[in-house]
Amino acid sequence: MNKTANQMDMRHRPIRRGTPERRQAILRGARTVFGSEGYTRASIDAIAAEAGVSTRTLYNHFTDKESLFRTVLLESAASVSAATEAVFERHFRTSASVEQSLLDLALDWARQSDVHPEHFALVRQIIPEGPRLPADVLKEWERIGPRATRAALERRLLEVGRQGLLAIDAANSAQAARHLAMLIGGGVMTESYFGALPLSDEQIEGLVTDGARIFLQMYARTGDAGPGPV
Repeated sequence: MNKTANQMDMRHRPIRRGTPERRQAILRGARTVFGSEGYTRASIDAIAAEAGVSTRTLYNHFTDKESLFRTVLLESAASVSAATEAVFERHFRTSASVEQSLLDLALDWARQSDVHPEHFALVRQIIPEGPRLPADVLKEWERIGPRATRAALERRLLEVGRQGLLAIDAANSAQAARHLAMLIGGGVMTESYFGALPLSDEQIEGLVTDGARIFLQMYARTGDAGPGPV
């Protein structure tokens, strides 16, 4: 049996290790099933099978499907938000020009869906299923996911503005963060119909680069010859 076949075989065997490992297996299985089937269609039986545990074991860890979905979505959102903030930190702490830093950031940020595919598959299910999902779960996801990411970006852009590199200050930093997020991701979402149609690397790079350059034009300081180093 080849390596891939061995991995698939192990993936579906019952897990005989301790409670933390079983819990993580359940969360991985739930993330996969919720991401492919959505909240409404996902069944506890399918999640247990994906995780390689019994339904009884699953219920020992999570009281019902809603509590499992809550944990999966919120833990995944917190993890991806932290990873995205690290991307911001990396690109805003370089000696490159602000233009190059933002272009590099835009490309790296756009690729996060490839770095965290299961999370973004889960998020894509939220769009059509929103009205059927628990409202408090969506509100908490928004707080620790999209809003936390936007707040981190706002802080970084405000630092750039304080250095005199862009026309960003406390009065417009939230707007600037919103504009950058829309300009970087909006074109990709529109052209791919929210991920339904795949785009080539060249298409994504073109859309993201255009968005970043439009942002730089919008927030350039009046009379500047060009942005300097971050």
